[in-house]
Amino acid sequence: QVQLVESGGGLVQAGGSLRLSCAASGSIFSLYNRGWYRQPPGKQRELVATITSGGITRYVDSVRGRFTISRDNAKNTVYLQMNSLKPEDTAVYYCNAERNGIPYWGQGTQVTVSS
Repeated sequence: QVQLVESGGGLVQAGGSLRLSCAASGSIFSLYNRGWYRQPPGKQRELVATITSGGITRYVDSVRGRFTISRDNAKNTVYLQMNSLKPEDTAVYYCNAERNGIPYWGQGTQVTVSS
């Protein structure tokens, strides 16, 4: 059974940094595309960043240059390094894994950025 567990969220002041982690179990995750999504209060879930099984990364415009997605296949873990955080980055952040069109989701971790 595929399981994703996020960690690293919390409260931080604007301009600060956080590092999210997502540990996966239950499959060979080096074969999976991985990603981070977020859901701000009162809004729909949106893409933040993705990284393919081959290491190609993609970012939404609002985080490019501030956030970095990476993966450690030996640990089945994907990371999201978030720098220069802004209040508008406040959201529940969700880890995603996808292969052959089948998505899997973590339970989410809250990130709150105070002004």
